[in-house]
Amino acid sequence: QVQLVESGGGSVQAGGSLRLSCAASTYTYCMGWFRQVPGKEREGVARIAGEGIVSYADSVKGRFTISRDKVKNTLSLQMNSLKPEDTAMYYCAADWAMNCKPHERDVQYMMEYSGKGTLVTVSS
Repeated sequence: QVQLVESGGGSVQAGGSLRLSCAASTYTYCMGWFRQVPGKEREGVARIAGEGIVSYADSVKGRFTISRDKVKNTLSLQMNSLKPEDTAMYYCAADWAMNCKPHERDVQYMMEYSGKGTLVTVSS
């Protein structure tokens, strides 16, 4: 089992920035973020695998940056130039190499573990 705890969500105006953080109970090969709006399918946002294989959803490329600290088992998502359509519950996710390595560049691959989420609201 992997426990994940997100923090850093909040409300911001369009064009603003937020930084999400995730604390993990242990190291996993893959970590990432996905988001979900009520009534819609969840969307993979960004992921990082292994020594730094990074992938992003097209909708956030150039605006979001994912990073991790392997020693501290933390994951971050720096979100800049936020848009109202970025409003969603954001979840931290993680998975073991045996599961996620074949999909390490697929940001939409749903990892096994996820946290309870943190809400991001972007107003216009």
